Amino acid sequence: MIWLGIDTANMPLSVAIVKDGAILAEVNSSMAVNHSLRAMPAIEELFATVKLQPKEIDAIAVSEGPGSYTGVRIGVTIAKTLAWTLKKPLYGVSSLKVLAVNAPYFNGLICPIVDARRNNVYAGVYEFVNGGVTAIAEDGHFAIDDLLNTLSEKKRPVLFVGKDVAMYEEVIKERLQDDAHFAPFPLQLPRASSLIFIAQQSGQEENTHAFTPEYRRIAEAEANWLMQQRKEKASE
Repeated sequence: MIWLGIDTANMPLSVAIVKDGAILAEVNSSMAVNHSLRAMPAIEELFATVKLQPKEIDAIAVSEGPGSYTGVRIGVTIAKTLAWTLKKPLYGVSSLKVLAVNAPYFNGLICPIVDARRNNVYAGVYEFVNGGVTAIAEDGHFAIDDLLNTLSEKKRPVLFVGKDVAMYEEVIKERLQDDAHFAPFPLQLPRASSLIFIAQQSGQEENTHAFTPEYRRIAEAEANWLMQQRKEKASE
């Protein structure tokens, strides 16, 4: 079975083709390049590298978020378009779970983090159980202080994963002390092959038309609009 994996949920870009459990090719980049310009050329390059036609794949896995509003939307749109035109099944996977899989066999909690600006983060809490990663808290949008309060109450070692962890490393160390651990830099980026692995192990096929990203919060423009509406109503 041949899978195409697409992850554009945040600044890193990762696309991969996996056949029968073997990675045929994978492209990973953490450069700040607009995914709307880079994602499709990367996918086309991938197919050319492995000498396959898009119609030859059997399924598509995509990172559904949370993360960058634009980045998530680009990846999901590409995946839905390919799934519809090629008539292939589509699987959505949490972008945070993809990061958590980078830290197998850690004896404690795994907390993938993506910066959401203004001292807020997208984060989840995971644990490896019987060789697979399991969510023990729902992915969400948190103030970093609230997240660390919750983790400190668990009194367990926590491994933080993701390139944005560096932005909060000092406050994490201060709050969690010896329970704070950090994945090494080769494990800080999402990999589309991991995305495919999760989809194969525990994913559920999506309704291609109804499938939508998991933003975990409303877009900033919408939030600003709602705030303005509240102010206008308050002044009436």
